[in-house]
Amino acid sequence: MQTPPFQLARTNAHAHRDACCQPTEADLRASRRRARLAELDSHLHCSVIGTCLSTGELRKLVPKFTDLDRYHASDLEIHHAAVELAIAGGAGAKALNKALDERYAGAIRRFDAARDSEALLDLWNEALKSGDIPPAYWAVMSHPHATIEVRQSAFGEVHMLSHLVGAANRADIRRLVALEAENQELKEKIERQQARLLELSAERDASVRESKEHALQLTAIAERKPDRSTAQLDAEVERLRERVEDGERRLALHTSRHEAAEQRAQQEEEQTRALRNKLGEAQALLKIVQAECAALERATLDAADQPDARRQAMEWVNGKRIVYVGGRPGSNAVLRSLVEAAGGELIVHDGGVEDRKGLLAAALPNADVVLFPVDCIDHDSMNMLKRVCERHGVEYSPLRTASVASFVEFVARLVASTQDTHAGSPPPSAFCLRHG
Repeated sequence: MQTPPFQLARTNAHAHRDACCQPTEADLRASRRRARLAELDSHLHCSVIGTCLSTGELRKLVPKFTDLDRYHASDLEIHHAAVELAIAGGAGAKALNKALDERYAGAIRRFDAARDSEALLDLWNEALKSGDIPPAYWAVMSHPHATIEVRQSAFGEVHMLSHLVGAANRADIRRLVALEAENQELKEKIERQQARLLELSAERDASVRESKEHALQLTAIAERKPDRSTAQLDAEVERLRERVEDGERRLALHTSRHEAAEQRAQQEEEQTRALRNKLGEAQALLKIVQAECAALERATLDAADQPDARRQAMEWVNGKRIVYVGGRPGSNAVLRSLVEAAGGELIVHDGGVEDRKGLLAAALPNADVVLFPVDCIDHDSMNMLKRVCERHGVEYSPLRTASVASFVEFVARLVASTQDTHAGSPPPSAFCLRHG
């Protein structure tokens, strides 16, 4: 984006108006009113509708005011029509505004506590850290104290968040395509090597047959001419010996070439096997990263119809006591706020860097589940943690990284596993401690 969707605020040219031109009490009451969707800058409607309203809800609402078919229209057509309704105002814009207010009533009440732009920005930054983007975005954009700088800051954060999610998926896809192309090249190379081996084998067999035929011919000639002189026979034997030696040299050469080709083919096969293993690991890692991105995106941009979508996505955490060992201070603070907001308790232990390891052994028996990111915990702490958990019968599960996305994906799998007969126990981790 080369320019922001709206210009920065300018200095008020009427700051020194006369007393007679001061705003009336009615004007002050109107200025404290929340902004409606149709009153926002037209460039903001796309981000507000795309971030704060799901496609399913738009399919129910937009066809009431347009000629689109809710069953056959594409997602882009539905989104585009909703933006046009917001720009045009009228009944469609009022319906969209009402849907936003009803869905995010809790966030609007929470943001009403802000009495100036600084307090409003503080609330917005807290929402960014916790990942509660859609409710906070609408509450900020419609807030009566939202200045143009505040709205521009919120718009920029949401705009860059969409770029980050898309860039992560594109990078994983590019790596997968490169590995598949390299694998195809190795397959073609092995096929060429095998074809060359077959040719060398055929040449060697032909040379052996030719040597045998010459030996038989000479034997027959010697039998037909018994009266030849000893000198002639010696010369003939010498020629035959030379031809046999030449055949043996050629046979040895073809044999060495054949062995070298077999060694190269074996090396190529081992490299291909290693690349296939890497490709399998990359595909497994890509599935895990895609699942984490999807879980994080559902928790931030594609909220459910409940007013507080993040609480519904984290409903398994409610009433649970989770022990989190390792990780980084920044992500641990965000995880603690997510769990506490969902009604759970998160006990964080750094694995023995600053906290004593005895405190970890004392906290484990009362935990519902123990989580540890394998990229931010040492091997001694991880082995000790597994032994203590098995001794006390506490479920434990490794996380791929110490990121918020890995934690949200783990909770999403727990929510999906509640339909099984063993509901409430952690599902097997999608990350393998040995193979990744």
